[in-house]
Amino acid sequence: MDVLLVDGYNIIGAWPELRSLKERDFSKARELLIEKMAEYQAYTGYRVIVVFDAHLSHGIEKRHSQYRVEVIYTRENETADERIEKMARELKGIRTQIHVATSDYTEQWAIFGQGALRKSARELYNEMQGIEKGIEKSVNTENRRNRSAGLHLSEEISEIFEKWRRGGK
Repeated sequence: MDVLLVDGYNIIGAWPELRSLKERDFSKARELLIEKMAEYQAYTGYRVIVVFDAHLSHGIEKRHSQYRVEVIYTRENETADERIEKMARELKGIRTQIHVATSDYTEQWAIFGQGALRKSARELYNEMQGIEKGIEKSVNTENRRNRSAGLHLSEEISEIFEKWRRGGK
């Protein structure tokens, strides 16, 4: 099994679209990252866990699942880097390959030493661009096939199917 651990705020700060969105609406930037990671999860089959820093907030760790993506806000006084390192150790196994997406150089070396593979923000961005093109091509091919078969789905039904595909309700 492959697991992708994502340093959420690091990726938001590195991807152009998310970085500019963050300036206008921070929560929308987080939401868009989670949606993109849902596409990544659906396309690759990886278990995807996005970790956000909450070290400046008060309270305990918060977890939830959204679109088949696990989302973790670290507990008080814990950084995303610390949580990711801990998870990399916990999840490491013979049949599990851990990938960590971050451009934090220190973090990359720390997880490298634990046997995890690093993926820079740029590498993940480029991979995501390819995945989005692959999804678009598949959707266009399917749409052409459906039109030629005489099957036409309304926009509303297509949106419902898309939500199901992403694991939503």
